[in-house]
Amino acid sequence: MAGCYDGAELTIWEVNWQDMAERRVLFRGSLGEITRTGDAFRAELRGLSEVLNQQGGRVYHAACSAVLVDGACRFDTSAPGYSAEIVLAGRAEDALIFDGLDAFVPGWLTHGRLTALSGQAQGLVALIRFDQGTAARRITLWDALRAPVAAGNLFRLEAGCDKQAATCRNKFGNFLNFRGFPHIPGEDWLSAYPKADQANTGGSWRS
Repeated sequence: MAGCYDGAELTIWEVNWQDMAERRVLFRGSLGEITRTGDAFRAELRGLSEVLNQQGGRVYHAACSAVLVDGACRFDTSAPGYSAEIVLAGRAEDALIFDGLDAFVPGWLTHGRLTALSGQAQGLVALIRFDQGTAARRITLWDALRAPVAAGNLFRLEAGCDKQAATCRNKFGNFLNFRGFPHIPGEDWLSAYPKADQANTGGSWRS
């Protein structure tokens, strides 16, 4: 139920239990979509060729296509000021409450990542939707952790990135690895036309 086996590698063997040296692999792949009915689970099996069905190439849009800390982004959130390991102070409705995050301005963790380091949810990861408050910080997740959490559990919180060029440059100083196209014209540019009261000099789109 916690999702610990989502995407797990799977190998199915046919074995002669009288002589276990006599065996062969019938299937090797991973678990795909998992559905639940009552207490029962039904898992889709995905073979080794499934990776060939993944999207390739690049999408040309203004936002960055990389994920913070991945091989394209290359930013290390263990750098001072970009992550913290802190215990959970409590819960309030759908938010997790943390004390001792005064070093981060409110909103610094929005779009960031939360990882449970202890308790029943240990190892689970969730994305941060909102980072609000001052002394007591309210961290709201996009999707709740699928395991119980309690005050005193240890979590790792990482700074968030909204994939915009200004954020990459000013917040992370990582613009060299930005994987978006911030100067690409938007859809409204396609329908633009010259106007008598505007300068039509053919100058740069951005100043």
